[in-house]
Amino acid sequence: MKKLMFFVAAMLVLASPAANAQKVNTAAELKKLEKADAAIADAKKGTKAATWVAHAKAYTDAFMAPTKDLGRGLPAQAVQMNAGQPEGMVEAELAGIPMVVFQYEYVDVYFNAATGMVEAWNQKKAVKEGLAETAIASMAKAYEMDPKQASKIAPIALNLANALAQQGDALNNMSRTPEAANAFVLAFAAQSIVPTTTPNYDNLYNAGMLMTMYASTLQGDEAMAAFKAGEEIFTQALASGYTDTTGNIFYYLFHCYYGQKEANRDLYLAKAKEALLTGIKQFPKNNTILDGLMQLYTAEEGVGDPAELVTMIDASLKEDPTNYDLWFGRGRVFNALKNYDECIKSFEKCVELRPGEFEPLFYTGYFVIEKANAQIEALNNNPNIDYEQYEAENAKINLIYAEAIPWLEKAYEANPTDGATIEYLNQLCFRLRDMDGMMDKYNKYHELYLQTR
Repeated sequence: MKKLMFFVAAMLVLASPAANAQKVNTAAELKKLEKADAAIADAKKGTKAATWVAHAKAYTDAFMAPTKDLGRGLPAQAVQMNAGQPEGMVEAELAGIPMVVFQYEYVDVYFNAATGMVEAWNQKKAVKEGLAETAIASMAKAYEMDPKQASKIAPIALNLANALAQQGDALNNMSRTPEAANAFVLAFAAQSIVPTTTPNYDNLYNAGMLMTMYASTLQGDEAMAAFKAGEEIFTQALASGYTDTTGNIFYYLFHCYYGQKEANRDLYLAKAKEALLTGIKQFPKNNTILDGLMQLYTAEEGVGDPAELVTMIDASLKEDPTNYDLWFGRGRVFNALKNYDECIKSFEKCVELRPGEFEPLFYTGYFVIEKANAQIEALNNNPNIDYEQYEAENAKINLIYAEAIPWLEKAYEANPTDGATIEYLNQLCFRLRDMDGMMDKYNKYHELYLQTR
């Protein structure tokens, strides 16, 4: 706490008594807006696209006024220099991290107490409600009236979009999730006005993701409405040919459909399934989508047989038999189905396609261990077995565990710094220490294991 109080004291020293507190000149901003409103209402001026461009700029400037001097990572000194002395300064926590909060009229700025850098801000009010929405509508009107105004509209749209995306990030940091989602939606809308400007579809993805997360905290009709909003956002992004780099958009879309199943079970379960199937075809290594599919199949009666995933992947492999990602996904599906032999065969194929690489070597060994673990669990849960039978079966399972060691040793050669590989080798060799040569291996890997701790 002493360090935190020292930071506060230091900031108070930097806040010169002569400095003015941050003041958004509300009266001046409102006067500009009133003038811009009067211009578009004028019978003559309102027929000119340039008037609507000016209207959009006035509203954009007013929207940006409270936070124009802010940005994540800015030092406290820079904020004070640009925004002036805060009206107050208090201690707080944000996500468990100690913060110092500068309190201004329009916004509270959160500084990391350890670094003195801006982490987030909470805008408490605006010059006027609906500024961004009005600016976007005015730009759209201007472009509709005269597409030649595009060169003047584009920079205003970009400034507004950037400010909205920044606001979305700040709102998300303050756990104001639905407002953050709306800010990202508006950011995308601003960039979409002029066709020659390439909109940032990440803004739509962020909006949909946040809306889905928010919907999951709600219940009943409120939840379904929020999931519907997320569905519409993701559908718009996908219709434009966008996917995020990992394909998680399909997983979030699945949740949006699944969250609406109370409205029409058959319809939305079918859509939820289709979202995941589409995603897994494009991103067969996405474990999240695979997990979603397995959960859907096992939780909802009549959705389908998980084995159809194998049929789908095998059909794709006939067309592209050297697709590493498809073989990887196939192995993951068979693991979920607890068909460990086919799972291991799939990963052995991955090794064949990428010989010497760490990932396929590690996972082949890992799933051999999973096969043995499943057999040990079944053995331990069998009440109808005597001691001699148990020991005999345990010895057979140890031979399976032993099959994992060569794969993991090759993985270790490919990546000697991977702690998980060393830990598995340490555990396996200890378990099998009575086998020929295994004690020497245990001594080697145990020493390496101790070095990684």
